[in-house]
Amino acid sequence: MKWVTTKSKKRLTWIAIALVLYGVAIFVKLVSVQIIQYDELSTKAKENWDREIPFHTQRGQITDRNNEVIVTNKLAPTLYFMPSQNEDKEQAADAIANVINKDRAKILERLQQRVSLVKIAPEAKNITYEQAEKIQQLQIPGLYSGVDYVRSYPHGNLLARFLGFTGADNQGLAGIEYEYDELLKSSDAAIRLFTDAKGNALEHVDDEWKDGKDGATIQLTIDLKLQKIVERELSQAMLEYDADQALAIAMNPNSGEILALASFPTYDPTKFSEVEPSIYNRNLPVFMSYEPGSTFKIITLSAAIEEGVVNMEEEHFHDHGYTMVEGARLRCWKREGHKDQTFYEVVQNSCNPGFVELGQRVGSTKLLEYIHKFGFGKKTGSNIAGESSGILFSKEAFGPVEHATTSFGQGVSVTPIQQMQAVSAAINGGTLYTPYTVSKILDSKTNEVIMEQDPEAKAQVISEETSEKVRHALELVVAKGSGRQAFRDGLRIGGKTGTAQKVENGRYKDGDYIVSFIGFAPANDPEIIVYVAIDNPKSSLQFGSVIAAPIVGRIIEDAAPLYNIEKQKDQIERNYVWGDELTERTPNFIGMTKEEVIPHLYPYKIEWHGEGDKVIQQVPSADSLIHQSGSVHLYLGN
Repeated sequence: MKWVTTKSKKRLTWIAIALVLYGVAIFVKLVSVQIIQYDELSTKAKENWDREIPFHTQRGQITDRNNEVIVTNKLAPTLYFMPSQNEDKEQAADAIANVINKDRAKILERLQQRVSLVKIAPEAKNITYEQAEKIQQLQIPGLYSGVDYVRSYPHGNLLARFLGFTGADNQGLAGIEYEYDELLKSSDAAIRLFTDAKGNALEHVDDEWKDGKDGATIQLTIDLKLQKIVERELSQAMLEYDADQALAIAMNPNSGEILALASFPTYDPTKFSEVEPSIYNRNLPVFMSYEPGSTFKIITLSAAIEEGVVNMEEEHFHDHGYTMVEGARLRCWKREGHKDQTFYEVVQNSCNPGFVELGQRVGSTKLLEYIHKFGFGKKTGSNIAGESSGILFSKEAFGPVEHATTSFGQGVSVTPIQQMQAVSAAINGGTLYTPYTVSKILDSKTNEVIMEQDPEAKAQVISEETSEKVRHALELVVAKGSGRQAFRDGLRIGGKTGTAQKVENGRYKDGDYIVSFIGFAPANDPEIIVYVAIDNPKSSLQFGSVIAAPIVGRIIEDAAPLYNIEKQKDQIERNYVWGDELTERTPNFIGMTKEEVIPHLYPYKIEWHGEGDKVIQQVPSADSLIHQSGSVHLYLGN
């Protein structure tokens, strides 16, 4: 081996070392690829092979405050097709068209697309579960059913203009569906089918399931029972008065929780394309901005009492039917005037000149300051889609005439929700709360609270003492004044009417009014406040006292059992006015015999039920107020 030189030996040694290192590198690489990077590389490989059949998870539900479902989901499968797995596309199109009753030519056009996976849409998107079952039984090669959902509304059109709707891909397009879309939407699951380039299944790779996640549940402050009452009343009002529009809000004045929210005309969220966009894009209680009329007088009243510029009982005001301000004649709704009144009677009678006097006593700067303190001129912060901010006079433009007209609710533009926020503060002890509609956001699987809204007190705008006097004044309005149609025996309702002429192109429209009423109960400790406005009612006198006040009275009467509002005996008695139906208080008939009852000449009708010796039950109960044309039902028993 003398021919192997020392130099050659060194070269061979280095070659051997290089081969060993190369082998070690290959081994390390194999370990890395086969063990360490296996999952990552397998995933990337599968991504080149897989074809996903979507299994849509469910969009989040929307519930009321008592967890009753308002919006949910309904199974509506969608068909998918792999062209490479079926050579007889004509036959497949025939079979599909026959089951779903859609255009066969369009379906065939979808099936003949030169792609790996076809979504047969819109023809076979969101078909019924029964149709999907029939198609699966046909076992058409390459045809798959993907799980899909559409929105379902167990209560029909209820709350439609607030809730909004979703689009073809289940994305929120309007209302709360749009506002909370990021929380409501889900991440989809899927079946992963692994195929080669020709669409043939790979024998060495099993199909897989890709997990998704359902959307969150939105719990509202809305009470469905009250919502149904409110919408029933608005629906009847639209028909009875042939109104253009109607709206209502019910709220807890002590927290800002909105209990009901309604706009009419309404629509079917599943057929939103069939109505004008102005209907589904405008949630009237927050969108509509108009002159409030006399409901705004509550703010002037609150400011005057808080500033100590009026003694409601002792001071008097003489109303001639008008007042003059800077040469402008500002009239009262009663042409001949209300003559001599206390300021409590000024409120009862909704006397415009009397409120001009109160506004002047407060002063223009202070009154404007109170208007802003009560939340007018800016959004309430309710986070309800489409909320407007209203329009107020600027400080520079707030001259003597503007000051006077603003005092009785003319010349300014406000939204219904602003009025609810402000009047709630005037009656709840003086605290301004932010109105809100979403109570909680919950994980749909675990029910864990993701986010929770608590009442938000923004400011103390008046004192408790002032608020108490405002409540008393507004209870007088219902018992003795312009709001008498809202009176309900024992419920101690307080409130204020509003009749505002609509403005178009800077001019008031003849015969076109928005009539309204804002009422609350009980007057000594308010638990619910309700606002109703009817836009351009026809076939009736256009006054809030005639149209809106009785609606609010009925809503509060029906709501009272829901919120444990009990009747009270120390209610201000309702004044009788000519034209009112006469009433009587029912005696206690319990324990009386038929012979003891019959001789008395009661003005109302007595209806007997059952058999027995004595009266064991009566409807209405003893000491109830009943119309003389009404009936008392007496039940006999032993």
